[in-house]
Amino acid sequence: MSDLLSIGLSGLAASKTQLSITGHNISNVNTPGYSRQDATQATRHPQFSGAGYIGSGTTLVDIRRTYSEFLTTQLRSSTALNSDVEAYKSQISQLDSLLAGSTTGITPSLQSFFSALQTAAEDPANIPARQLVLAESEGLARRFNTVYDRLTEQNSFVNKQMTAVTDQVNRLAGNIGRLNDSIAIAAANGQQPNDLLDARDEAVRELSKYIGVTVVPQDDSSFNLFVGSGQPLVVGSSVSRLEVVPGLGDPNRHEVQFVSGGSRQTITTQITGGELGGLIRYREEVLDTTLNSLGRLALVVSDQVNTQLGQGLDLKGQVGSALFGNFNDPALADLRARAFSDNPSLNTATPADAALDISDTSLLTTSDYRLEYDGTQYRARRLSDGAPITVTPNAGPPAHLTFADANGRDQGFTVRISGTPVDGDNFILQPTRRGATDISAVLDQADQLAFAAPLRAQAELQNAGNGVIGQPSIDNVQDPLVPADLKGMSPLSLSYAAPVAPATTGTFTLTAPAGVTVSPATLSITPGQSNTLSYTLEFGGSTVDVSQTFSGRPAAGDTFTLEYNQSGVSDNRNALKLVDLQTKQTVGVDNTVVGSGFSLTDGYGELVERVGTLTAQARMDSDATGAILKQAQDNRDSLSAVNLDEEAANLIKFEQYYNASAQIIQVARSMFDTLISTFR
Repeated sequence: MSDLLSIGLSGLAASKTQLSITGHNISNVNTPGYSRQDATQATRHPQFSGAGYIGSGTTLVDIRRTYSEFLTTQLRSSTALNSDVEAYKSQISQLDSLLAGSTTGITPSLQSFFSALQTAAEDPANIPARQLVLAESEGLARRFNTVYDRLTEQNSFVNKQMTAVTDQVNRLAGNIGRLNDSIAIAAANGQQPNDLLDARDEAVRELSKYIGVTVVPQDDSSFNLFVGSGQPLVVGSSVSRLEVVPGLGDPNRHEVQFVSGGSRQTITTQITGGELGGLIRYREEVLDTTLNSLGRLALVVSDQVNTQLGQGLDLKGQVGSALFGNFNDPALADLRARAFSDNPSLNTATPADAALDISDTSLLTTSDYRLEYDGTQYRARRLSDGAPITVTPNAGPPAHLTFADANGRDQGFTVRISGTPVDGDNFILQPTRRGATDISAVLDQADQLAFAAPLRAQAELQNAGNGVIGQPSIDNVQDPLVPADLKGMSPLSLSYAAPVAPATTGTFTLTAPAGVTVSPATLSITPGQSNTLSYTLEFGGSTVDVSQTFSGRPAAGDTFTLEYNQSGVSDNRNALKLVDLQTKQTVGVDNTVVGSGFSLTDGYGELVERVGTLTAQARMDSDATGAILKQAQDNRDSLSAVNLDEEAANLIKFEQYYNASAQIIQVARSMFDTLISTFR
């Protein structure tokens, strides 16, 4: 009877525990990361009797959670990947709307500017048309400024969000460290603390939303967590932390540092996964390049327009004034190159600093550069692709450094170093980063727009033939255009000599004023066909390459004259060249490849297309990673989540088990009472 009572009591205890576990499962049905628990029962050691071994009841061997390390790891990695993509998509979608918008992008302002130039070119003496050009140039500059401001606001948001995310990472890492300690202590008793393990798994999963981590289980049931390229964020109960700080080279571009004890290590480029990885990836792949592309376009616009205006004459016969501000102003040049805040030379009496001057906007890339000094020479690399850049010192004056890649392509800028650099000094070079905010319209006098060309050609009235000479074009940039030199070259006479049989080509003899060098002095043409006359004039400090067309059949002795365009009020030839800048290949030119580069319109279109393509890809990635995450969650839930229907069935089963065990105890009691009654 005592054996029967013991058996009943063991069943009663087992069923009570099973009911408690079932209730625990039900109460945690909505607890994130909770894994369903169940108990494992086994029979007690049987007792030997003369008839054989008799069972002695049941006992609970283990209370375990329904858990798969593989499914949990899959869910964790899917969470990190999806959070990365979602953070990236959120930012790039805003950028795509900004650049491609009909009211927010650059294209409408660029088109309006060139439309105003076209209107003014049709009537170059019309002051209201010229005023419209000034208004549209100001609108274009402000549009560049506004888009730049929106991009810098987004950059500031990324910086703040990085700080907020690292705060969450540090909070969760500390929580995981404390759970590690509790789990290790509990596991030392020989059994796993299921609820603590679930809490830690959920904390690690939540951490994966913010940053990609590598989890390494340890023998004492603790987890070691690693980030970046293997930096130990959590080792047992010891926890390091992440900190977001202004960049050493660019304080506006924050970096992530791994802080362990008293040591610091910048790991920004090594972070992948999670929201932090997505923000950093967006900044590196899209935001930085967009800022540089937009800045390069602004620099090319201001440079090409100003240069072309400087090749013409205004309504007063003066050399044209610049429409946009000087991008090589010393104050702006200083902002394009920055010394690292930890440079060794900062501790000397003459710390090294740098200034970057744009030498050729058409050759600029959309990359930043890093310049290093090793005590004897400079080394540089292009940050967009890591390509090494050859640095060549130039004695000047002023002394400067020039840059070219392995193919000999000039990078379009030079750098001036001031102070005394020492071994270990570093500089960040950003040729185009500020171009869109630095552009400004500075011309406010419409009559100073140089729409007229500086030279003109005409035929003598006494000419007997029907030869027609085209208006001259100066093919090389005059920097600066010197009217006194052009006047000194005038007039240039072109006298025609007819061909003598059997020759079919006639000859122009070029006669210039004293002191003017003409090369070549004679030009051959084919009468009756379209010909191109090309020659060079040198006088004073100017060298002018002239080209013009010639057609018709001139008579022997016919003379044509080239002279300074003193009163070209109605001349629109330079205005037409300004209009042609819209389609001229002036952006991203490779001086080692003939015909490379693209136009201003195509330059911005390429930027919009690239961002649009990346945005579409991000949306597809979001759908894909979202589906993968859902599948991973479903797979984990199918094994570990609580099923209320199943638990309800267990309640009934274990309740019946409890009642049956209680009945065994009741039977044992009745038997004992009967036995006692027999001896009364």
